[in-house]
Amino acid sequence: MSFLQDLWLFLAPPDFPHKLSDSFLQSMATSACDAAESDSCRDDAAALNLKFVAIASILLAGVIGIAIPLVGKNRRVLRTDGSVFVGAKAFAAGVILATGFVHMLSGGSAALNSPCLPEFPWSKFPFSGFFAMMASLATLLVDFVGTQYYERKQGLARPTEDQVRVGSDDSESGIVSAQKDSNGTIFGEEEGGGMHIVGMHAHAAHHRHSHPQDACDGHVTEPGHVDSGHAHGHGHSHGFGDDDEDTGVRHVVVSQILELGIVSHSVIIGLSLGVSQSPCTIRPLVAALSFHQFFEGFALGGCISQAQFRNRSAAIMACFFAITTPLGIGVGIGISSSYNPNSAGALVTEGILDSMSAGILVYMALVDLIAADFLSKRMSCNFRLQILSYCLLFLGAGSMSLLAIWA
Repeated sequence: MSFLQDLWLFLAPPDFPHKLSDSFLQSMATSACDAAESDSCRDDAAALNLKFVAIASILLAGVIGIAIPLVGKNRRVLRTDGSVFVGAKAFAAGVILATGFVHMLSGGSAALNSPCLPEFPWSKFPFSGFFAMMASLATLLVDFVGTQYYERKQGLARPTEDQVRVGSDDSESGIVSAQKDSNGTIFGEEEGGGMHIVGMHAHAAHHRHSHPQDACDGHVTEPGHVDSGHAHGHGHSHGFGDDDEDTGVRHVVVSQILELGIVSHSVIIGLSLGVSQSPCTIRPLVAALSFHQFFEGFALGGCISQAQFRNRSAAIMACFFAITTPLGIGVGIGISSSYNPNSAGALVTEGILDSMSAGILVYMALVDLIAADFLSKRMSCNFRLQILSYCLLFLGAGSMSLLAIWA
């Protein structure tokens, strides 16, 4: 509308009534909002063909991306504890972070600040940032509750195994006895004699800190190999792999929340492409969404692989991810004749979902993908892996941000 306002003020006579001018501009804005997409590049037949190409391309990219870590988890090069996987996951995390900040949040802000919406309340408050913040906090809550639930479930499922492992080694007996407090209980043990999951973590951490040695002693340099001279003979390892016994639980929760965030914005992306009748808009979106879908699939597939789901559950999650965006495109094709992307309902729905998706993706990228890997002992003990991962992280974020020029 700024262009129309400048043009009208330039062409309108100086003595033209101000109120009539405002009324004329308002009527132009209303007609523009009531009308569906209309531009010089509109071609319904060509757009429909490009939509089918987009469905095939995005579906194939998603399937390949999520299948690589799932199928290749038993291959040495693609194992989830290998450097190749860590580097590729860092690149994918950068892509997801840029998707949230650069694409989804800006898209939600543009929709909720559209002149086609009533001035009150949409132009009086930064709703896009608010919805993104609330979505991030809600994701934190779900993350915490889900982790607590699975930890309790895991702790109740195998209490004897943990207790036997803690006290079975004869060489441990002196250490365990030394860690008893004045009441005769082990560090982290409950009064009733049982050791809950938090107590076991505390005991493990307390025992690790009782050995003032280099934090990188015993770290694995290659999958299945431990540095000689760094393995201790008291029954448990001090390497990065045993620092957190609930790693599997975290991956279960992370994979499910990450899929929720991806699916929520994939529907909107697919719907936006499906209702468009402009080949000029669709062409760059095909390449951008295929790139985006591949690396999102890789990150999600890596989390699913690390969570060690059953094959059936992993296949269901992979298929659900792969078909979401193509399904959104198909729905968009079906309603394209009657759908008005400039209507108030469409703009509010798109803006809220885009903003919430941005909040979920930013939280997942920063907390559960980037921080989880970059603050781990594995990363701190391998300088070359640090350099590689940081370079790939910035490369992924920069590449996805660069695509915002065209899509």
